[in-house]
Amino acid sequence: MKIIFVVNKVSYFLSHRLPIGTALIERGFKVYIVAPDECPDGLVKTGFIYHQVKMSREGKNPWNELTIIWSLTKLFKKIKPDLVHLVTIKPYLYGGIAARIAGVPSVVSAVAGLGILFSQNSLKNKLLRSALFPIYYFAFRHKSQTVIFQNSNDRDLLVNWGILNKNKSVLIRGAGADLTKYTFVDESAGVPVILFAARLLLDKGVSEFVEASKILRCRNIDAEFWLIGDPDSGNANSVTFEQLDQWKKAGLVKYFRHSSDIATLLSQSNIVTLPSYYGEGLPKILIEAAACGRAVVTTNHPGCRDAIEPNETGLLVPVKDATALADSIEYLIDNSDERKAMGKAGRALAEKEFSIEKIVDKHITIYRNLLDKVKL
Repeated sequence: MKIIFVVNKVSYFLSHRLPIGTALIERGFKVYIVAPDECPDGLVKTGFIYHQVKMSREGKNPWNELTIIWSLTKLFKKIKPDLVHLVTIKPYLYGGIAARIAGVPSVVSAVAGLGILFSQNSLKNKLLRSALFPIYYFAFRHKSQTVIFQNSNDRDLLVNWGILNKNKSVLIRGAGADLTKYTFVDESAGVPVILFAARLLLDKGVSEFVEASKILRCRNIDAEFWLIGDPDSGNANSVTFEQLDQWKKAGLVKYFRHSSDIATLLSQSNIVTLPSYYGEGLPKILIEAAACGRAVVTTNHPGCRDAIEPNETGLLVPVKDATALADSIEYLIDNSDERKAMGKAGRALAEKEFSIEKIVDKHITIYRNLLDKVKL
């Protein structure tokens, strides 16, 4: 049987869906990946079949957007998949439309966060949501479809919006973590390290992270703030390299480019924070922090709050509140026994909820259920 994954970046498939795709190949499925990037070296040798479909990030040209839908429709008709798995916003919207036009038997749509369009209620975003309602409605109305959400807030928002039947939805808490790679390591002695790792978007709370560093410095609290990630030149909300240089020169952060070995950096940290107010699904870095046994400070915001057990594996703070963030970090620095207990509870949570094996099994069950219905 044939399954196609459609993603907006192949790197996202490699970081968030590769174990699922590999498990499908091991079970005898023919697995295709569709993304806008060039095919990475060695990917095809692992058994995947790769197709490149251009997918503009800006989406300002209606003709280009229609071209994406047409390209996906042609590809689906050519391959004739039994199921398509559409991950992130453009793939599940345009791929959802293409799947219906092409007559794909089954669809899995993965809502890994709803992005800025739903997390901010500006007049512009409200107008855009109204304009996009028919597209969302059509994309989520396939007769044999399961929609995977990472938090209940996103699910309830789309259900209440009137585009989704709740009985089509499934909650899976994040993309999982390899618990043999992200292992529990006791904290090292020395200056506490506060780690932030994400795309360097302002909505991810980067400015609040830096401001918290400044606040704690003024309080004479000894701590290192590690900022890990890359600016996104294609996003208007991205941190700039000039800002990074200013923060580094001021001694507020120690900066690392995006690292494929985040597990090692986590093991060198004491606290992991993500003060995001972005439209998160369930941030992978918070899952990985739990797996490594690190206490978390994050925002009381959909997706972020779903990644922890409040006051057991971490602390919640209000969005856009650098002082509250600094206060919580200082509290965990001063109370090392409680911090370490939170880290151990986080590891237990990861073993219960976030192991990659459990996440893979849940996806395989969804595929089997949909495919069995089609056979009937």
